[in-house]
Parts: sequence; C-alpha cells; structure tokens
Amino acid sequence: MLSRPVSFVVAGAAGAATLTAASAPSPLYPVYQRLWGFSAFTLTVVFAVYVAALLVALLTAGSLSDRVGRRPVASGALILLAVGMLLFVVADGAGGLIAARIVQGFAVGAATGTITAMILEAGPSPRLASIVSSAVPSLGIAVGAVLAGALVEYAPLPRQLVFWVLGVVYLVIAGLVWLVPDSRGPDDRDPDGACPVAPRQSIARSLLPSAGLPPAVRPVFFALVPSIAATWALAGLYLSLGSSVVGSVLGVHSHFVVGLVLGAFFAAGTAGTVVSAALPERLREWFGYVTLFVGVVVTIAATLTSALPIYVIGSAIAGLGFGAAFRFAVNALGGAAPTEQRGQVFATMYIVSYVAFSVPALAAGLAVERFGLEPTAVVYGAFEVALVLVATGARLVELRPSAPRLA
Repeated sequence: MLSRPVSFVVAGAAGAATLTAASAPSPLYPVYQRLWGFSAFTLTVVFAVYVAALLVALLTAGSLSDRVGRRPVASGALILLAVGMLLFVVADGAGGLIAARIVQGFAVGAATGTITAMILEAGPSPRLASIVSSAVPSLGIAVGAVLAGALVEYAPLPRQLVFWVLGVVYLVIAGLVWLVPDSRGPDDRDPDGACPVAPRQSIARSLLPSAGLPPAVRPVFFALVPSIAATWALAGLYLSLGSSVVGSVLGVHSHFVVGLVLGAFFAAGTAGTVVSAALPERLREWFGYVTLFVGVVVTIAATLTSALPIYVIGSAIAGLGFGAAFRFAVNALGGAAPTEQRGQVFATMYIVSYVAFSVPALAAGLAVERFGLEPTAVVYGAFEVALVLVATGARLVELRPSAPRLA
C-alpha cells in the first residue's frame, strides 16, 4: 500500500484526470461540426447526454463506495473512462460521439463523489484536503482543454491522439488508486460493532436510484445550492458553447488558442481555490461572489464588442470566483458530513452541480438555433449574473443572527 502523502497525491491526480476528460472534446466540437455537418443543438445534445449519464451514475453508484470501499469504485470508474476514450477514437459521426459521451459520463459520475471523499480522507490536514478537492475539477478541465487544443493544432492524428493519451493515463491511475489505503470497505462495522456496514443485500440496495443527505448536512447544503448552481452553470457554458463563441464571435481560428482561452477560465478556478484559502475566513465566500459577478459582466462586454483580450481577462476573473465559491462549498460540506456518508453527500452535491451544468447549456443550444450565437451568449451571461445575485442574497439570509453559520 502507498503511504498517506503518496496516496494524497494519487487521489488528487485521479480527481484532476477524471475531469480532464470533460473538456478534452471541447476544442474538437467545431471540427466535428464541420466534418459531420451537425447543428449547434446537436452539439449541445452531445454535451447533455454526458451529463445525463453522469447523473444516472451519481444516483446509482454515488454512495456505493461508502459500502464497498473507495478503491474498487474509483479504479473501476477509471477503467470505464479509458473505454470511453477508445469510443472517441473510433467515432465516425454524431451517434459515435453520443455513445462515447454516455460511457464517459457514467464513468465520471461513478468516480467524482468517491474520489472527492478519497482526497479528503487521505489529506494531511482538512484545510489542504479541501483546497485540493475543490481545485482538481477546474485544474483537470483546464488541462483537458489546453492539451486537446495543442494536439489538435500541432500533432498527428488530431481527432484521436488526445484520447489515446488520456486512455493510457486512466489505466495507469486506476492501478495506482488500487494501492491507496481504503478508509471504507465491506469489513467496516457499524458504530456498535455488531455487523458489517455493507452486507450483500445492502450493496444491491445501494445501486437503486437514490440521493440523500444526513439531517445534519441538509441546512448547510440547501444554503449552498444557489452558489453551486451559479458556478457550474457558467462552467457549462464554457464547455458546451465556449469553443463556438471563441471561434465564431471572437474570430479565433487556432484550436490551440481556443483551448487556451477555455483553459484560462478553469486554470483561474484552480488559482481561486488557493487564493481564497489565503484570505481571512470572513472574506472567502464574498471574494468568490464578487469576482464571479465582475468576471461575467466583463465577458458580456467583450462578447458584445468582439474583444478577445477583454474576454480572456473576464474569463480569468470569473474563474477566480468559480474556484473560490466551489472551494467554500466543498469545505462546508466536507466539514458537516459524517465520514461514513461523505461519498453520498458529495454525490448529491455533484447531482446539483451537473444539473446546473447541463440544463441551461441545453436551453442555450436551442436558443442558438433561433436567435444566433452572440445574443444567446449574452443572455446566458445575464442569467449567470442573476444566479450570482441570488446566491449572494441566500448567503445574506443565512448569515442573519437567527441562522446558524455554514462553516
């Protein structure tokens, strides 16, 4: 078995690598559209089926690691993710992309809550663990966008190489994850020591569609829902229509530059988690909301004026807010959740995250068909501003003297 510090590094790498797959196809979407001639709505359907499969996995396998252990669920999900990469390699049309995205989505959904819990349990301190667990999604997405853009632009096999590379990486990490000591497993016992936590029949029952929260976590969770929705709705825009906005509205024709622009938002998200952790506790969440608000307003102005440098600056500011706000949510939920139910709690958090990630993006895909790309992107930005204001208002209500603090 790996030592605790090495296990923490492996768990963090697994979390980042899992989300790398989410953005890897994004710089390729304009290529697929030109090659196979499908519409913007079909493009968002390809995006949405990924999220649908991911939600199915969260609802069925999201709490499985609380019963059978983190290692088997995480390793199995990473192997399935490698299979999804192979399907991208052999895809020859929209149908092939949809099949690849379904497999990919289920694998990511099975992995996310489990690996988040694994990071928190392997961390040398709760503070560092919360920073890493909230930073790896945006870091992984940034790496995927930039890596895919670079390989599409400059490498041979532009539509396949990135998926071959990622498939190999997932198989290697799946083997390493199996060497991480497991804090949960079928031999764990209830607090009274009377019986195992995960008898055979309870494992089967855990695969039935379900989502839930321990009573102690519910007030914290519901106060955070507007914030989670605001952050992930913006991420959904970048990963579904972001490459089209950068290419068509801002006039960027290099796939590598498109990947860099998309990556700027998510790389800044990683920086936002670190910056917020360094701030005084009373300022952390407000830093997230303010930067998210300002960044989106700047990107709206840049879209209206077709100003690429301003768009990149706005994306970076909004990314800081994404990372800071999401880090606060992960930290609050991780502190409130019992260890034996963390997998379920984070699976439920990601259900909300990915509903916000996909539903507005799918609606935007429909709107593009009728109103055009630029007006849709501007209205989506206005919707995001409204979500940030709602999240801010919810937090102010939660902070009233009669209400308990989150964390």
